[in-house]
Amino acid sequence: MKATIAPALLALALLGAGHAGAAPQDIKLPAESVKLKPAKLPGYGIAMQKCAICHSADYVSYQPPGLTLTQWTAEMKKMQQAYGAPIDDAEVEQLGAYLAVAYGSAKIKDPEIVAIAQKAGKAPDAAPAPAAAPDVQGLLAKNACLSCHGVTQKIVGPAYHEVAVRYKGDPQAQARLETSIRGGSSGKWGAVPMPPFAGLKPEEVKALAAYVRQQ
Repeated sequence: MKATIAPALLALALLGAGHAGAAPQDIKLPAESVKLKPAKLPGYGIAMQKCAICHSADYVSYQPPGLTLTQWTAEMKKMQQAYGAPIDDAEVEQLGAYLAVAYGSAKIKDPEIVAIAQKAGKAPDAAPAPAAAPDVQGLLAKNACLSCHGVTQKIVGPAYHEVAVRYKGDPQAQARLETSIRGGSSGKWGAVPMPPFAGLKPEEVKALAAYVRQQ
């Protein structure tokens, strides 16, 4: 019995060694097909910007159906505190409201949902003060930009310096970069798409595009 088992084990070992030395295969993931349900709530824009950074939209469908506003908000709080999602307390509240309406038991006209949406808006000022220049470093951190882009090194997306080099001398560089930041892009730098950041203010998009061009 031992004489017959040993050659078989030796063959398996040699086969495994051959596979270990083989070059890694290039695996292409299928294109994203599931989209977040649209809703006229501020949390929808936040979800498009930030949730898509870390996981597919179909992750939401894995959650139990009919979750309440309180339950969805608790889920967002867990994402923020336990998993380090780049969302602040106001965004936790807005995401909870959006998900409760789009995927849970809440209705868009529920008083709690309306109150959250109104809180996210800006109350008009009698004499608005001049707008301060956008804090670019704060925007990069808040929107998890540096999770995908290094200044000089590629991470998921290209390095900012690489982008600046490509667009150097292009008279439309500022406009092109603003369009990519605001609306997202795909196919320009590889297979991984860049999610849209439609919730950014025009002056914030302009400041981010200018920052990238300076690297």
